[in-house]
Amino acid sequence: MSWRVCSSCRSPIAFQAVYWECSVSTCTRPRTGLFFCSVACWEAHLPEMRHREAWAVEQRAPSQAEWARREAEEAADDAVRAAERTPRPGRTSATSAEPIRRIVAPPAAPSAAAALTTADTSEILGVVSQLKKYVKERSGMNTSDGVVQALSDHLRDVCDRAIRKAGEDGRKTVLDRDVRAILR
Repeated sequence: MSWRVCSSCRSPIAFQAVYWECSVSTCTRPRTGLFFCSVACWEAHLPEMRHREAWAVEQRAPSQAEWARREAEEAADDAVRAAERTPRPGRTSATSAEPIRRIVAPPAAPSAAAALTTADTSEILGVVSQLKKYVKERSGMNTSDGVVQALSDHLRDVCDRAIRKAGEDGRKTVLDRDVRAILR
């Protein structure tokens, strides 16, 4: 019985045997999980992965008892996560005919301390060069810097109203329909 198979040559890697991992984090993620039986097999994956700098890291496979214990712990964790996703009796689930509606309070006005951490109201909310380019190509006219500030103020107002509308609808995401309702 083997622990894993080599990601390159598919030969088995036995429990408590030496195997090799790539030093690059994307190769060692749980979902990717590349394991190699030799340095030669590790080198075979390099042209495909195009790592800038990598090396093979020697590891030792777990014992069969340790592996069984880890698998049991993961199964227990999965069961807990599944139980948390199961709707409680008397609650509406996402698969029922009626959707679950969250009641979200509209955002409160920021306090003086929060105002210091939020974006400055004089900050420009658009790409000025793109705006000026659009006006120039459309009409041949130049654009004053005051126009950019006025448009940013208008955009802030539209965003604030769209945020309130999404909150009143019980959502935590501002959608295009919230903005369209305001612009009508």
